[in-house]
Formats: sequence, structure tokens, C-alpha cells
Amino acid sequence: MGVKPPPKTTAQERLKQLSDQVVGGLKQLYKDHIKPVEALYKFGEFHSPMLEDSDFDAPPMVLMLGQYSVGKTSFIRYLLERDFPGQRIGPEPTTDRFVAVMNGKAEKVTPGNAAAMDSARPFRALNRFGSGFLSKFEVSQCPSPILKDIYFVDTPGVLSGEKQRIGRSYDFAALIEWFATRADRILLLFDAHKLDISDEFRRSIEMLKGHDDKIRVVLNKSDRVSNQQLMRVYGAMMWSLGKVVRSPEVLRVYISSFWDKPYADVGASNKDLFDKERNDLLADLRSLPRNSAVRKINELIKRSRLCKVHALLVSHLKSKMPSLWGHGKAQKKILDNIVEEFRVVQRKHALSPGDFPNVNRFKQIITQGAYELNKFPVLKPKLIEAMDHVLSVDVPALLKQMPILDSMETQAKVSASKLNPFGTNSGPAPQSGFAVGDAKKAEYMNIFYTLESSGGKASGAACQTAMVNRAGGLFDNSILGQIWELSDIDKDGCLDQDEFSVAMYLIDQAKNGEMPPAALPDNLIPPNKRVKQTW
Repeated sequence: MGVKPPPKTTAQERLKQLSDQVVGGLKQLYKDHIKPVEALYKFGEFHSPMLEDSDFDAPPMVLMLGQYSVGKTSFIRYLLERDFPGQRIGPEPTTDRFVAVMNGKAEKVTPGNAAAMDSARPFRALNRFGSGFLSKFEVSQCPSPILKDIYFVDTPGVLSGEKQRIGRSYDFAALIEWFATRADRILLLFDAHKLDISDEFRRSIEMLKGHDDKIRVVLNKSDRVSNQQLMRVYGAMMWSLGKVVRSPEVLRVYISSFWDKPYADVGASNKDLFDKERNDLLADLRSLPRNSAVRKINELIKRSRLCKVHALLVSHLKSKMPSLWGHGKAQKKILDNIVEEFRVVQRKHALSPGDFPNVNRFKQIITQGAYELNKFPVLKPKLIEAMDHVLSVDVPALLKQMPILDSMETQAKVSASKLNPFGTNSGPAPQSGFAVGDAKKAEYMNIFYTLESSGGKASGAACQTAMVNRAGGLFDNSILGQIWELSDIDKDGCLDQDEFSVAMYLIDQAKNGEMPPAALPDNLIPPNKRVKQTW
């Protein structure tokens, strides 16, 4: 018998393999050269805990943050297109716990204490927050195509007044900081009818400092206000955010209504705006798995720089301590003059001020943790040199593989174009003058909503039956194949609402004797698709 050849891998599978290879190399660099420095100088006790394999292997995380009843849980349900175990939706503060919504073969809820002990999940570091928090944390699992690529963390609504500080048995702001450090995207949700930013919400947003590139703002329930009111609401929200988020860049704001109900009558005139904003946000979330490897490299670089500064800082403070006695008095004097000591370390090692920790927080941790500066280890130059080698040589070598990933992604998209359920055939000469009106699109959407879909897209198999039924047997699969090639604009083997409308329109035209064009005319390309094609 001959040796059976190995199965051919698709472009998508090769892309996944190379991405895993990059993440694996990153994981090894951390274990060999960065983690030892963190352990020696107690970096995890001053910043975030040391990373584990599950932190590298976990899919991208989307953190939901906002005051109560702004639609965080409804947003997750809208994306999943289904209920998930343990969900609580209502106008009052219903979500009273942190819920990680992840993929699973069966529906189940894992309590926080059990989830934090599971080495396969990226939550073991949450043990540091104690049972007071873990009793208010759970992992909700359900089968979902979206959750194979990303997962969501739903948070309790931010309360107002002393209830936030006294009513919770854990440090809410510290937990937000922990999740924000590991998140790939942070969604700040606002209700168009409830724009006030309480002191507690302000403190939570301030804990996101340093993660500005991850933040996206969602002005939810925008269909419940008129055009004039929406303009004023948007301006008021940006004014409020400008006082909290100290960033020269303007935050990206998505204006829409994210749930499974139709837009309210008062927002009907803004339907196109809401649809485009919704599609833009979904496209942003869809890009997270593709950019996951790059994000992990970026986070490790950031962490390594902070760790290096921490090691240089504590070893410098140790060198200022007397060798025999008088440690308490000397430590108090050093902490009273801590700002000047920061400056000395910065000038001595030519470090960036942005890599230094917050002075007051650093001093507070040393004082409250009863750390003795004389017991910190002396500076070990070889360990610091090894970290510098990682940042200057090893990480750039990994980054050189990114263009390969980009090239493979392009190949994957080309391969996806072969997922046409009708096969590929050439079409006749191009025609023009096609356009899908609102009335027709509404008719087509009634069909689209009956199809099984995921993330707002219906697969080729789901669309095939609808297209064949629409054709009514008046032409064969070769014509439907041409229509599919034209309609699947982004070549991902699926159709979203706009692409499905184009497919239905072209079928109706073919039934009237107008055969599909060789190329899709501009007035049949949805505006958001035109932008993507140009880019």
C-alpha cells in the first residue's frame, strides 16, 4: 500500500498556524527573559500579576463598561443572536456580577472560584482579589461561532454615590484596570437618555489610562431621540468625555441602537446612519482575531518596558539604604523625596517618563504593603541586558513575520471566494442602471431575517436555498453562480444584509430578462463596501 498523502491545508488554516507560531515564540521569550525579572523584583505585586500560558492562548477579549441599563448585556446578546446562560436584562441594575461569555460545546455557568482555578482559562490571576470578588464572577459558556474568535466580559453597571465603594465587597476600579490590561477592545456604552458621568464612573474611566487605543465609545439607544436631540446629546457626551479622558486624540464614537428590535419611529430618519455605524463597529470587532498576534506583541513590549523601569527603580532605592541599621528612618526619607529619586533614575538610564509608574500609587503600595527597600535585590545587569535583547532583536524578528501573515490573509480571502455554493462561471457583457430602493430592500430583509446567520452574516449554504427559491427555476445554477460572485463583495463566503439585497435584486433583474453584469456597477455597491474596496 502506498503512503497516504497528508491532507491539504487551506489558506485560513495556514494563517492560523503561523499566527500560533508567532504567539508561541512570544510566550517563550516571556518565560525565558522577562518573567524571571518580574519574579525577582516583585513586579506583579506593584503592577499586574505574571502572565501564564492561558493569557497568551486566549482569544481576544472585549470588555463592556458603562452605567446600569445602558445595554451592555443586550449588546452581547445582539451579537450572539441568542440568549446566553445567566444573562440578566432589565431597566434596573440587573447585572450584579462580572460575566465572561465564552464559547463552549454546551450551555453552562462556571462559578468564579472554580473558573479561577482552571489553568486552561485566563482568569487564574483573579485569585488575588479574593472570594469577595470571585463570588461575583462567573463564566457563561454557550456554542456560538462568534465566541470561537473573541469573548466578552460583561461588567456590573457602575453605581453612583457611596454604593459603589461601600456596597461592593471588592475593589471595582482595580478590577477594571486588571481586565483593561488584558482586553483587546474596551467598549464604553452610554444611553442617549442618561449621559451623566458619576464620580465612580469617572474613576473607572481613569483606570483605563494607557489603554486609549483600545477604547471605543458607543452611544446606544440613539433611535429613541429625534435628529435635533441626537445632535445635542452627541455634543453633550463629547463634552463630558473630554473632561475625563485626557487624550489629544478624539475617541471613536458609534451612534446606533444595538439590540434585536427594529429602530424606533423617532429614529427612522437616521436609519442609514445607524446601519453604517453599526456595520463599522462590527467590522472593528471582526478585525480583532486577525490582529491578535500583533496586539500581544505590543502588550508584551509595553509590559517589558514597565518591568525594566521597575527593576531599575527598586534596585536604585535599595542602593540608597544604609547597610546596617536605621532602615526605617532612611526609607521614610527616601519615600518623602520619591519624586527626585524618580528623576535620578530617569536621567541615569535615559528612560522615558511615560514608562514610570504613578508616583503616589508606587509610594502607597510600598507603605501599605510594608515593603522594606533594603530587602529588594541589587541590580543584575545581565538580566536587564537580556530584556533589552528581547526588545531590540527578538521582538523585531517576530514582527518581520507580520507581512507574511498579511500576505496569507489575502490568500485566505481569495480562497474564500471559492466558497460560492453554485460554482464559478463567466457572465455576459456588463449592464448598468441597477439600484436597490428602500422598498425593495425592506422586502429582501424579510427574507434575510429568516435565514440562520452569525454576526450579521448568512453562510453560502443558508443563502443558497433562498436564492434558488427566488429564481423559481427560471435559470440554472450558472446564473446564480455569477450573481453570487457579484454579491459576495468582500469575498468571505457569506452575505451580510447589503450583499444579500444585491443578490436578490440581481435575481429579480435576471427574471425580467436582464442578465448579471461582468462587474458590479458602482450604484449597486453599498457605500460602506466602496470605502473598503478603495482602501
